[in-house]
Amino acid sequence: MTLRKSLFAAVAVAGLMVAGIAPAQAEKVMKLHHLNNDDPFDNPTGAMAIVFKNLVESGTNGSVTVQTFPNAQLGKDGEVLSQVRAGVVQSGIHSVGGFASAYPMIGVLDVPFAFPNIAATYEVFDGPFGDKLAADIEAKTDLKILGFGDSGGFFAITNSKHQVKTPEDMKGLKIRTMGLDTHKALITSLGGEPAAIAWTEVYTSLQTGVADGQMNPVPIISFARFDEVQKYLSLTNHLFAPYVWAVNKTFWDGLTPEEQGVVQAAAKSAIVAGRGISRIIEASDRGLPKLAKEMEVYAPTPEERAAFREAAQPAVKKVIIETHGAEGEALLNSFMAAIDDAAK
Repeated sequence: MTLRKSLFAAVAVAGLMVAGIAPAQAEKVMKLHHLNNDDPFDNPTGAMAIVFKNLVESGTNGSVTVQTFPNAQLGKDGEVLSQVRAGVVQSGIHSVGGFASAYPMIGVLDVPFAFPNIAATYEVFDGPFGDKLAADIEAKTDLKILGFGDSGGFFAITNSKHQVKTPEDMKGLKIRTMGLDTHKALITSLGGEPAAIAWTEVYTSLQTGVADGQMNPVPIISFARFDEVQKYLSLTNHLFAPYVWAVNKTFWDGLTPEEQGVVQAAAKSAIVAGRGISRIIEASDRGLPKLAKEMEVYAPTPEERAAFREAAQPAVKKVIIETHGAEGEALLNSFMAAIDDAAK
């Protein structure tokens, strides 16, 4: 090494030490994308992001820092996922709609009317099926999966025309969906007309009549203020669409085993926090009680839900198998078996 290079290296080390950071302890920065406000009391991804940040930074004594980027500041969900895969962004909490661009078989989770209750979703995604799904995603992408979060609970259907109690009530209703073939097949199977509309345009579309209704979990319906432009709410509980929490694989491999352990444990705790805030919002005056003041709310009977299930499940399963072949069918069968086990 030349004298000039040696002096330069010495100055660089000294500068780091003056700043209070030894070279071996330089911070690893984790940019974390999520879709909603950075408020742990407002929405599930806000709770997940803030709890995760606190536990990671304290658990690693600052060797890993987390920078949160709420409200899709870095771009649309699918676009940011590409940035995570490229390593420009280190991590993201993604909707299934956004995640489908990297892993199309995520559509297997769109089997309608599959879960008996919300507790069963925790067992399925925290258990052997969740491990299997994460391993398959990791094998097919350059991502590490930290877990599957709660996007607000079960989906409900709202509209501005009339109450939805049976599949017949869906006929002719134009319902906004994500751009997923499984979601479109679900609405079509019930006699409705699916309309793929960007999230940022949904409120205006409902307000102007471009769409008659939409489907989302209760907390999302509430904070999106859809009660201002929708009259009827049916608690169909027809879908559960988890958040998929991904990390760039190269960044993950660059963490020490101790740091990886802290990050993984922090994500698990953060997912539990997100689930908790979802249930709290649902039950509070920011959720269903609030919506019930402005909307006519209806909970289908077990017999009515069975009619919905019989109409929708075969159509969506057919799309899944036609789209993803034998591999998709095998994952679908594993998913349904895991639900059956959780229901026992």
